[in-house]
Amino acid sequence: MNARTEPAEAETRAITRPPLVRELLLVAGLFLVYKFGRQLATGHTGEAFRNAHRVWDLERAVHLPGEGDVQNLLLHGDTLVHIANTYYATIHFPATAAFLVWLYLRRPTHYVWARRVLAAVTGAALVVHLVFPLAPPRMLAATGLVDTAREYGPSVYGPPQTDHLSNQFAAMPSLHFGWALMVAIGLIVATRSRRRWLWLLHPLLTLMVIVGTANHYWLDAIVATAVLGIALAVIRLPRRTATTAGQPREAQETPAPVEENVLVGAGR
Repeated sequence: MNARTEPAEAETRAITRPPLVRELLLVAGLFLVYKFGRQLATGHTGEAFRNAHRVWDLERAVHLPGEGDVQNLLLHGDTLVHIANTYYATIHFPATAAFLVWLYLRRPTHYVWARRVLAAVTGAALVVHLVFPLAPPRMLAATGLVDTAREYGPSVYGPPQTDHLSNQFAAMPSLHFGWALMVAIGLIVATRSRRRWLWLLHPLLTLMVIVGTANHYWLDAIVATAVLGIALAVIRLPRRTATTAGQPREAQETPAPVEENVLVGAGR
């Protein structure tokens, strides 16, 4: 008499997650390999500046907007440019790490997909850094741009001659932008909120920051987008996860009730 047409409620079973220790070791290992690989690309000063002139001239030839237009917006006040420098220095790794942690806890299958995509993008970027060292626009006098981090702070880089912790000639592709774009795409795919498209503000703001602080050219972000697009085309999200994200597994696996169950109690 109180017959229900829905399947009986059951406890939600979590999708199997990769072992946590293995994932921590894997991510840490990938990071160390990347940092070591970047160090292999240091020291190519002459080639990095020649490539910088080529990139700058190409951007002007194809009529891309000037990076200086964005920087002029930041230089209207010391506070704004300081915020941009802080964003560049502090958001990149924590935002990506928080993204992966949330996926691991709440969307395990999305986590595996996102981790694979980020690893592929980072690996491809390392190859480009090795074969195409590129000085950032803040180092190229022809750009007329200000090194905002050095002038206003904070800065994550020391003088190129003495900075042994980073490769400052690894401007293309921009992993700051590539990772930020993947974070936005991953959260849009993994969630169902109507406001999830607002996550695109993260890569948009990142783009304005990396260009306005003269750490990257427009082409660095364009190449990062292309590399990410290829990775997403090759590494597909499993269809079941893409269409049933956030649903209990019972809802994904339990077949729809047959017509006879729908009619139970229909005469009342």
